[in-house]
Amino acid sequence: MMEGDVLKLYRKEVFDIIDEIYDTEEKNILKAARMVADHVKKDKIVYVFGPGGHSNLAAMEVFFRAGGLMHVSAILNQETMLSNGALKSMAAERLPGYGKIVIEDYGIVKDDLLIIVNAYGINSATIDACLTAQSRGAKVIGVSSHAHANACPKDHPARHPSKKNLHEIADCSVDCKIKLGDATIEIPGFEQKIGALSTYANAFVMNGIMIEAINMLVNEGINPPVWRSGNCPGGDEWNNRFIDKFRKSIRSL
Repeated sequence: MMEGDVLKLYRKEVFDIIDEIYDTEEKNILKAARMVADHVKKDKIVYVFGPGGHSNLAAMEVFFRAGGLMHVSAILNQETMLSNGALKSMAAERLPGYGKIVIEDYGIVKDDLLIIVNAYGINSATIDACLTAQSRGAKVIGVSSHAHANACPKDHPARHPSKKNLHEIADCSVDCKIKLGDATIEIPGFEQKIGALSTYANAFVMNGIMIEAINMLVNEGINPPVWRSGNCPGGDEWNNRFIDKFRKSIRSL
């Protein structure tokens, strides 16, 4: 390929998957947004967990984010973070029972709301987090790729022992449309696909859920607290009005 051709292909792939999500998942995004809006209306925290190295990016995307809901608490579990060791992160997300420990540690209980974001939707931390939260009376929104989960062999070592997929067990599921393996571009003469898409797809879904939830609340006459960038004039002053309240309930603030 000529220089620049791969970049052009990647741009198209990014736009195509966002368009596919927009065209096919609006109903599910709005359902998830309604769940978030109803939760915030009760002044309750919405937990977001990305069980896996790059899945954590989706939780961080909507946490402490300019234009984002203050009621969001990202579960930034260090054992699944790449910054704590990439191989260690992969081992943790594959460890049966680990997701249960995380959910119990955060004290998620009856009537709480948890969003689990994992493009592959199959690993033990993902499935155990969902099942544990539900067993404790919480509702779960799952963001994952149905195609990837369905195409991955049942005996793959990354799978939860139950062989369940996140989209089969979550109370609400949004399909982020990632194909098996995530990487998307083929270079002639090179055996491995390149150019992963999951971060773009997950970020679009997560921001879509949050902005629709905010719009729903505003339409109902409720002005939810939303973060302003601390890097623009007045940002610190605005955010400081709410810090003390949320510091008590959001661990990572």
